[in-house]
Amino acid sequence: MTGLERIACVIPARNEADTIAEVAAGAYHHLGWVIVVDDGSVDGTADRLKGLAVTLLRNPSPRGKAASLFRGARVAIAGGAQAIITLDGDGQHCPDEIPRVIDAAKDHPLTIIIAARAHGRSAAPIIRRFANRFADFWVSWAAGYPIADSQSGFRLYPKQAFECARNQYGSGSGFVLESEILIDAARRGCYSVGVPVEAIYHPKGRASHYRPIVDTLRITRMVAWELMKQGFSPIGLFRSLGVVSHPEMKQAP
Repeated sequence: MTGLERIACVIPARNEADTIAEVAAGAYHHLGWVIVVDDGSVDGTADRLKGLAVTLLRNPSPRGKAASLFRGARVAIAGGAQAIITLDGDGQHCPDEIPRVIDAAKDHPLTIIIAARAHGRSAAPIIRRFANRFADFWVSWAAGYPIADSQSGFRLYPKQAFECARNQYGSGSGFVLESEILIDAARRGCYSVGVPVEAIYHPKGRASHYRPIVDTLRITRMVAWELMKQGFSPIGLFRSLGVVSHPEMKQAP
């Protein structure tokens, strides 16, 4: 038994009408269990899922990515999921990479697997690339080990990551949550491993909800507070500076 016999895919979606059906159908092909959380969309996102064998949860008004992720995760865990794969609904993650993420989880049990955008990132706007690298530095420092693509929303979480954190996060920015959960998990001895994937910028995808300046500052503020509580963790800084020359990194000690 690998603990991965039942895996759910949770897709938070807000105004993803042009891409959500393709993403959900692709994920269902590999997993057979997809939960879409429609976060108050006004563009008919939910209508595009008609005829697909997915579980649709709807927030009557936008609650944010964090709240949507946790709502979907709670439903998945209640249904017996041992692990949860998260995908964004805008088409930037290729569901056909799911088997590679699962294979990595089998090699690294009880580890968060990050589908790290190693190829094609040069197509992203410069400010986005800088913001992501800046966030990588801070999150890695607070977590105490080098993290490949700390801002990727394509991940596999062991259910324990959500079970331990379900009462610790509010409905604030999901981008802060996705950084904070890596730091919190590291303290519990649960690290991440990166699997290199292609960065996709879907021609029909809506503009990213990630605001390079505002959300990066929010992440930095959260990390700074965590570092203050750790006495700025010089050991964590030293460990975080290990070079991730390839996202197929080993599990951190």
